[in-house]
Amino acid sequence: MLDNRDIVVIGYSGHAYVVIDALNELKMPVKFYTEINKAQKNPFDLKYLGNEQSSEFEGWNTNFSYVLGIGNNKIRENMGNSILERNIDLLTIFHPLSNISKKTEIGKGVFISKGALVNPLVSIHDFVVLNTGCIVEHECTIQQAAHIAPGAVLAGNVYVGKRSFVGANAVVKQGVRIGDDVVIGAGSVILKDIPDGSIFVGNPAHVIK
Repeated sequence: MLDNRDIVVIGYSGHAYVVIDALNELKMPVKFYTEINKAQKNPFDLKYLGNEQSSEFEGWNTNFSYVLGIGNNKIRENMGNSILERNIDLLTIFHPLSNISKKTEIGKGVFISKGALVNPLVSIHDFVVLNTGCIVEHECTIQQAAHIAPGAVLAGNVYVGKRSFVGANAVVKQGVRIGDDVVIGAGSVILKDIPDGSIFVGNPAHVIK
């Protein structure tokens, strides 16, 4: 419930635009945005609230609700934790054209985009992004601040570690475990476990770092 609070999006570029559009579809219009500097482009005609990282930022002392519009996993995680530590309202947003099983556990500050499909017994931790048209099959676990990009497919029982990125149209085989801070390139096919901090690309995927 919003309790009649105005909504503020943190960040105001590509990913934020998708989040704002979903909120508009939900009849939950965003009124303000935050950024380090006032944005050159303002496609949604929002008001600039200031830089949320500044000691002079006054937004934390208001009754606003916040939504994460940050694509970078580490920055999104840091900001999400900062908001929760302040006991401020942080929204989880599901696009109305997403399809999410009622048997799903979902954390705070999560964004699930248009056309995303989430099947039963999935666990989605705080600050996760499930982007446009991705598929998350049964019994997957997606840890804090991970990002599943457009069109990516996680077969059943896949584990995705903290801050990891699964690129657009990548496919991850059932039962695979992906470590923390992993990057999987677009279109890659993942057939085996991936250790922390690795970069994998290709079909079948191979390590490049």
